Amino acid sequence: MAKKKAVKSEKKENRIVRYFREVRAEVGKVVWPSRQAALNLTGVVLATMVAMSLALGLVDWIFSRLFALILS
Repeated sequence: MAKKKAVKSEKKENRIVRYFREVRAEVGKVVWPSRQAALNLTGVVLATMVAMSLALGLVDWIFSRLFALILS
């Protein structure tokens, strides 16, 4: 019985070790962007976010004015 537990824990340990080895290998394959590319992409995301916030805020303001005119 002790032998079975030892084999099971060894198999479990091997799976865990294999998992982390595979994760490390996959992360090594990732092509990370340069610092400048990351900053440029961050700027694009922030600009898009600001533009969409303004557009949605404008639409909200227009609809609130329309509903105020209709209800008053």
